Amino acid sequence: MTYVVTENCIRCKFMDCVEVCPVDCFYAGENFLVINPDECIDCGVCEPECPAEAIVPDSDDRAAAWAEINASYSVKWPNITRKGTAPADAEEWKDKPGKKDLLSPEPHKD
Repeated sequence: MTYVVTENCIRCKFMDCVEVCPVDCFYAGENFLVINPDECIDCGVCEPECPAEAIVPDSDDRAAAWAEINASYSVKWPNITRKGTAPADAEEWKDKPGKKDLLSPEPHKD
């Protein structure tokens, strides 16, 4: 089992989850984070840290559509091990539904 980042993270990208991950399995895109399922140890410490409630176990029904996205982008995007600065408008996007089409395939740039 693994944890999965879902649609709620898009355009929020708070990154609180990154700070608590003991195995550094988060990868950063331009406006979204993903978890590498092969690296996640299913400890669950990231889930309660996410202000957008975007992280769920892969056994959750909400994870099904996002498991492949996490797996795919985690091998394309750079690993992130420290919390960065969330987008200035993250709070505005936090609870908005229907953000999947806004997911950028571009990697995070420093």
